[in-house]
Amino acid sequence: MNNFRELSRKKLKQRGVQIDDIVALVYELQKDFCPTLAKETCLQAVNDVLEKREVAFAILTGIELDLGAENNQLNEINDVIKDDYSLYGIDEILALSIVNVHGSIALTNFGFLDKTKPGIIGNLEEEGKQKDKCHTFLDDIVCAIVSSAASKVAHDYENKKVL
Repeated sequence: MNNFRELSRKKLKQRGVQIDDIVALVYELQKDFCPTLAKETCLQAVNDVLEKREVAFAILTGIELDLGAENNQLNEINDVIKDDYSLYGIDEILALSIVNVHGSIALTNFGFLDKTKPGIIGNLEEEGKQKDKCHTFLDDIVCAIVSSAASKVAHDYENKKVL
């Protein structure tokens, strides 16, 4: 399959991540700052983020690493990833490759989401603690998508392009 963007959306869905769950978090992050915000605007921002090739590649890479750890295929590093070892940090670095495309608002939102783990992010975190699942990379990737879309909403609101 040559369409990496489409494949990344498919893989997110297969791993239990629905676009509506991401949209809901974007809306929650921005509704107090953009009083006329519509969920359709949040959906468009999420779609814009997911259309970036770099984002698709980060999603696919993170999911493949999680799957590799789930299936005990990553040799010496497998348990570090599967157990989401707190000092590993590469999962955040991959997610930050998404955030870095979207500016400082995305970066601060990412830190907030990674710490508080609302909605689907917390669900992935909990599910990843089970022995048969690994979401070490995926929870951070979802944080990055949400924070990047929220940044886009904030910038568009400031520029009076939307809402």
